Amino acid sequence: MSDTDLLHIEALSAAAFTPYGWMLGAPFDPEGNIPGFTNAATDFWQTHLFDPGTGGRTEVLWVNYRSQAEIAMLEVHRLTQQAIVPLTGSVIHVVATSLADGEPDLSSLKAFRIDPGQGICMRPGCWHASRVESAEVTCLMLTRSSTTRELIDHMTGGIPAEESALRPIMPKRRVATGKQQ
Repeated sequence: MSDTDLLHIEALSAAAFTPYGWMLGAPFDPEGNIPGFTNAATDFWQTHLFDPGTGGRTEVLWVNYRSQAEIAMLEVHRLTQQAIVPLTGSVIHVVATSLADGEPDLSSLKAFRIDPGQGICMRPGCWHASRVESAEVTCLMLTRSSTTRELIDHMTGGIPAEESALRPIMPKRRVATGKQQ
């Protein structure tokens, strides 16, 4: 496997994830620049206004990721944002932007480690794949309910998908960097 087949895992930061969407899990803003509340018993604050797209309904999914395989397929959702928050371990999330024709821009391909206590929300049109380094990681996901139903029908019955797409890519192997190795 050549160096071009390696995908280095980056630490998640708001700036690095901006082309693909938004990082979730920023700390509480004591200056009050975002809606929030704090007292001795609790803190809560807005981190993102989720958009399921025109006419869409937001759905909360419970997702178990188990794949440790190389990245050979990317998925995209054209109408909705999609948020992922790992609960039981870290997820390696691979993302790419879309070209003008809607296909994945492989020159923008990056992998980010998302640890529990962090999360991401992808823009519509963000190509992606998720992998884990342990046996299984459970995540909370926000998405569009019609996108979930359509993807299930496509993957189980071969029914054509319109809201989503899957594309094979030349396989990429994840390589941990720095302290994550």
